[in-house]
Amino acid sequence: MKHYALIGRPLGHSASAAYFSAKFAAEAIDADYSLCELADIAEVESLRGRLSGMNVTIPYKKAIIPYLASISEEARGVGAVNCVKFDSEGAMHGYNTDVEGIRATLSRFGDLRGRRALVLGSGGAAAAVLYVLRECGVECCTVSRSAERGDVTYEQITPATLQEYHIIVNATPTGMYPHTDEAPQLPYEALGEEHILFDLIYNPDPTEFLLRGAAQGAKTVGGSEMFRCQAEASWRIWNRM
Repeated sequence: MKHYALIGRPLGHSASAAYFSAKFAAEAIDADYSLCELADIAEVESLRGRLSGMNVTIPYKKAIIPYLASISEEARGVGAVNCVKFDSEGAMHGYNTDVEGIRATLSRFGDLRGRRALVLGSGGAAAAVLYVLRECGVECCTVSRSAERGDVTYEQITPATLQEYHIIVNATPTGMYPHTDEAPQLPYEALGEEHILFDLIYNPDPTEFLLRGAAQGAKTVGGSEMFRCQAEASWRIWNRM
């Protein structure tokens, strides 16, 4: 039997174990998948020789990189890793499958070239969003609680700002289970039919962020499709010869 896992902290919101367990049962695959909360990224060393592959979530998508023997060109471009494959000697090789999931989700909105986006967050998920949006020809502005980590802070986002930026992507854990009544601090009353809101969170889906946007007529999409796409992309990587 092969063993796979998700590492991060906290993991109570994650559907990864349920998703892969259902996949393994449906396809008669002799494997299991577990949730592995690590208090510190250095604990990843204890997983060598035990796993065939793993996914990586907050807060370790960037912190995992020094432990890797190699990193894919795409993951290097993003600067973050969410998928790791172990080779026969226990060495870890990093990839970014979030990119595939983000591309698939944004494709439903057609050609985005020339549009402007606010990306909420400054972690590994936000880095993947920026990578894809820039690939699509979208001008991006990052929003963070700290002026040192983003282009602007939430306090600087005004109704006038939202008249210039019509794509808003939440790449933070704000609104994720169990804090489902929370939403990023934005002037939602300034949103309209011209706006697109994308939340990477899939538990719940829709989030409070999306519900507030939809109430103003904005187009919205949650993280469920992204989650499925990145999970299947990870499986393909783990099973490459």
